[in-house]
Amino acid sequence: MYEKKMAIPRQVFDFHGLLKLCNNTHHLKSLYSLLNVHGLNKTHNHFPGEFLRSCFHLGSSDLALSVFRRIENPRLSFQNLMIRSLSHYGLYDDVLGVFHHCRLLNCSFDDFTFPSVIKACTAMNEIRVGKELHCVVLRNGFVENSVIQTCLVDFYAKVGFVKSARDVFDKMSEPDLVCSNALISGYSLNGFDSEAVEVFRGVFVAGLKPNLSTLACMVPVCTRLGWTEIGKSLHCFAVKFGYFSNDFLVAAFISMYVGNNDLCNARNLFDSVVLQKNITVWNAMISAYTQMESPMEAFVMFRSALRDEKQPNLITFVSVIPSCANLSSLLFGESIHALAIKQGLSNQVSVMTALLSMYSKLGDINSASYIFHKMLTRTRLSWNSMISGYVYNGLWELSLDAFSEMQFAGFDPDEVSIVSILSACSKLEAILIGKSVHAFCFRKGFESRLNVSNSLLGFYSSCHKISSSLNLFNQMPFRNTISWNTLISVCIHNQETETAANVLSQMQKERLELDPVTLISILPSFSEKKDLGRGMAIHCYAVKTGFSQDVSLVNSLISMYCNCGDLDTAKLLFESMPEKSLVSWNAMMTGFRQHSLHKEIMVSFGEMTRDGKRPNHITLLNLLPACFSRLQGKSVHGFAVRRGIIKETTIVTSLIIMYARFNDLRLCHSLFQMGEKEDISLWNAIMSAHVQTQNTKKAIKFFFNLLNLGLEPDNLTILSLISACVHLNGLKLANSITAYTISKGFDKEVTITNALIDLYARSGNISMARKLFNRLKGKDDVSWSVMINGYGLHGDGKSALDLFTKMEFSGIKPNGVTYSTILSACSHSGLAKEGCRVFNSMAQHGILPRAEHYACLVDLLARTGNLTEAYEIVEGLPFKPSTSTLEAVLGGCSIHGNVLVAEKICTKLSEWDPQNSTPYVLLHNIYAANGRWNDAEKMRCEIGKRRLRKIVGFSFFLNDD
Repeated sequence: MYEKKMAIPRQVFDFHGLLKLCNNTHHLKSLYSLLNVHGLNKTHNHFPGEFLRSCFHLGSSDLALSVFRRIENPRLSFQNLMIRSLSHYGLYDDVLGVFHHCRLLNCSFDDFTFPSVIKACTAMNEIRVGKELHCVVLRNGFVENSVIQTCLVDFYAKVGFVKSARDVFDKMSEPDLVCSNALISGYSLNGFDSEAVEVFRGVFVAGLKPNLSTLACMVPVCTRLGWTEIGKSLHCFAVKFGYFSNDFLVAAFISMYVGNNDLCNARNLFDSVVLQKNITVWNAMISAYTQMESPMEAFVMFRSALRDEKQPNLITFVSVIPSCANLSSLLFGESIHALAIKQGLSNQVSVMTALLSMYSKLGDINSASYIFHKMLTRTRLSWNSMISGYVYNGLWELSLDAFSEMQFAGFDPDEVSIVSILSACSKLEAILIGKSVHAFCFRKGFESRLNVSNSLLGFYSSCHKISSSLNLFNQMPFRNTISWNTLISVCIHNQETETAANVLSQMQKERLELDPVTLISILPSFSEKKDLGRGMAIHCYAVKTGFSQDVSLVNSLISMYCNCGDLDTAKLLFESMPEKSLVSWNAMMTGFRQHSLHKEIMVSFGEMTRDGKRPNHITLLNLLPACFSRLQGKSVHGFAVRRGIIKETTIVTSLIIMYARFNDLRLCHSLFQMGEKEDISLWNAIMSAHVQTQNTKKAIKFFFNLLNLGLEPDNLTILSLISACVHLNGLKLANSITAYTISKGFDKEVTITNALIDLYARSGNISMARKLFNRLKGKDDVSWSVMINGYGLHGDGKSALDLFTKMEFSGIKPNGVTYSTILSACSHSGLAKEGCRVFNSMAQHGILPRAEHYACLVDLLARTGNLTEAYEIVEGLPFKPSTSTLEAVLGGCSIHGNVLVAEKICTKLSEWDPQNSTPYVLLHNIYAANGRWNDAEKMRCEIGKRRLRKIVGFSFFLNDD
């Protein structure tokens, strides 16, 4: 019948009627062929437009495109029809194709052409094409068109160029509500919530009435800003103007209350929906419980929706699947997976992607990979989930491979891909790849996105590239608190504490809110006593802003007070915590360890276990140095084995050091054999153990072994090697070590050169020690102290004093150790006058003399025969003098024959330690040396009466094996 009608003569051809008869694509193709044969498509001017409409009406966009491309000079109306229809059906790629085709034909455009093409650029994220289109609009004089301006605002906002969106918006003579909504949506989408609020206020100022779209954009903004009261006002506004019947808006308000941790109001809102609840509302509540990390409640809600005979959709599964990961339940996840298969949704890309992500987070990366490779259609989100899954499970190389495969598959990375891959680059310290990613971001315009910029900052931080971080930070058009916090962390991580303080100061000048992360980031920079004031200022700010209840911040404050030497305040802060975490206990125990309060560590450990906290490897690292017996250390060792913590290299090395304290080299070797031989810290520990137990030749042997394995030594390795050489006291070996350190560049490290100076000084080559000292750049107080001590060991007190004077002139302030070394040098050289002058100068530098300084001074005076002055100092000490100090005075009395002082010292020593025979023997010898034989005999009788025995002398030699 249809074919008969098609055979109508040309004179009576009614193409309008035939078009009405066409009800499928086959009919349309037949009609188009017939018209081509008869040439009617050229004689009827309106035919192409009507035919194209019919094509789109019957869903044959391919035929419409084919017909349109055959038209030699398409009318403007046909162009607009094609572009508008393709845009209506979401065929944005074809929209751009048609537009480029028309441009090549030099077709004209009007106001109706550009909105749909700009919309296509927005949907396809075609930034370059969109910018070119903006130029075309400007060149053709369409810039004043409000519809085009609105589309441009929407385009720039959605592709992340919010500054450009704002520029277009500001140039509009009278921006309407649609344009304002587009800008608010853009600000909200890109995280510029304050700017979104400003535009929202402008809507009211302009006398415009917010509509459903306005509220839908503003509700998430209120959620992120934590503006619960304003959100409630919007809730009331929606109810008042009848917008609340919209299911999407109800779901948005549920999300808002959840975002403000108000799950109660969210549930009340859900329960207040009297009419039949749409699945969208159920999905919002399921998602709310998932976001609030209440996975069991999310499952209950999911089950209730099923009982209410609601058909779960894609959103339902996507909302409930993450709860399986939160529950850490593979069984629940597999059950949801099975239900998705039953509902016929398991092959949907969004559901498969959610399942992929769930399996990744549950550690079942094989199932995640299986789902990914079974996906017939992969989206960019699927690739991102797979890349993130590899990163989450520490498979950094596989994540880089997946990132490359994604691009070969035709998917350009987006900001989510970039953030994930930068995390992998950070872990691998893959600087070249990370820089390539940075270049890609710059080329694609992603660098202006805050989360990408912040990830780049984090990457450069992990790779210790502080200059790159600072340059990037200064070039960022927008910065949020995360940006500033990241930069502060970069500076602290690279020990640029002054730069970190300057960044914090600049942050405050720009009136940015400091959050707990900011405070936690800056606190590690306060690690010395002089920093205590600034640390206390941060504490005051935390109390003022209410952050002092944050457990992580309190833990950081405890560590700060411990590092700055204020252990009492740290203890007070710790004890005032209502709920202590494991980190809290570890922070306090670390403070005790830093101050060598081993008993307090043990007490804290007992309290921690009674509090129900299970120790981790940090706890054991604090506990091992506090062990006062080998048996106690073995108990900790056994606990580490039971908990599986023994695999940690830090635990193995700490155990080696602990056993070395108790001279158990057998267990040290056993632990070394089970450790990771590729880790240099393990070799450092075993070398240190041998040096500590004076098996120095074996320590050097281990050094040669690690070199044979191809391992690169670090600073600690070299320091252990030098310590071993000090014990052996061999100049030939010292020269070899020095040559090695210079060839490897270790001599640039001040600590290494200080150790070499000490090595040569103790080995007898003081001239070589001085040469190393002279060529050292950036001398610290240790450098001067070591060199002064070297002169003291050689009895060259004059050179030691000259060097001490030069130290003062150099601007380096002497510390307590420096004063101990110079006083000891004066004592060995018999420079009593100079030594007293040095001792008296301590007060000028604000250093309070300690027991070791008084001991050096007393020894100096005793050696030089100033025994009366020495005794007066002993009598005037603000603390009880040590036995060795009194014996030093007694030794001076023996040399100089001062019986009177010797008797007084002997009386004190006998009172403090009645069983010590040394003072009696020395006094007996002093009496005998002065010819007081009767007193000497009396002293001998006293020794016999008290049944004291002189310690028998002995000699020993070291076994060189």
